[in-house]
Amino acid sequence: MSTELPESVPPPTGSSASPSSPTRRTFIATTTVAGGAVVAGGVIGGTFFVDDEAAGAEAPPESRVSLTVNGKRRTVTVDNRTSLLDLLREHFDLTGTKKGCNAGACGACTVLVDGRRVNSCLTLAVRLDGAKVTTIEGLADGDKLHPLQQAFIDEDAYQCGYCTPGQIMSGVGCIQEGHTGSPEEIREWMSGNICRCGCYVKIVRAVEQTAGRK
Repeated sequence: MSTELPESVPPPTGSSASPSSPTRRTFIATTTVAGGAVVAGGVIGGTFFVDDEAAGAEAPPESRVSLTVNGKRRTVTVDNRTSLLDLLREHFDLTGTKKGCNAGACGACTVLVDGRRVNSCLTLAVRLDGAKVTTIEGLADGDKLHPLQQAFIDEDAYQCGYCTPGQIMSGVGCIQEGHTGSPEEIREWMSGNICRCGCYVKIVRAVEQTAGRK
């Protein structure tokens, strides 16, 4: 036996109930819409409104950052949460720096900041005001490749190429820091850069070649 209520039951003849009384369907629909309107922001005289002060409070803080990237001075206003990696890729269109793990574990995003290697995915752009940043795009001198870039070609030190920009930038930093005394030392100081294709032996050779060991 069905227990569902009818959609609308007309009042009996002679009843005092008004024929305009809401049905179960119209009552539910009306209360649902009204409730949703209140939750969404509010209704005044049938007009929806949004609290401008609350909306303004949700806007993320921004800062103006000025830094030198590959020898060129760049100034931009960014969300304070913007990483150096996203600044380079999304704002400056320097997509040679790759986004791999985005957690500082693979080294694909390695760049040089004031001559030192950093994982750009873990570095906040707003902390680099006045800094000098070098990316893979800034290594070559026109059509002349950086010696380590050429060494990677000579030694065939790449396969898919995704990690290569970070490997080269890390290798340049490794050489500048003087950590090329042996293949073991190079491997130790390059250990933060992962090559999923397994080209580690050839990468070490390329760094050795550039450091003048061959």
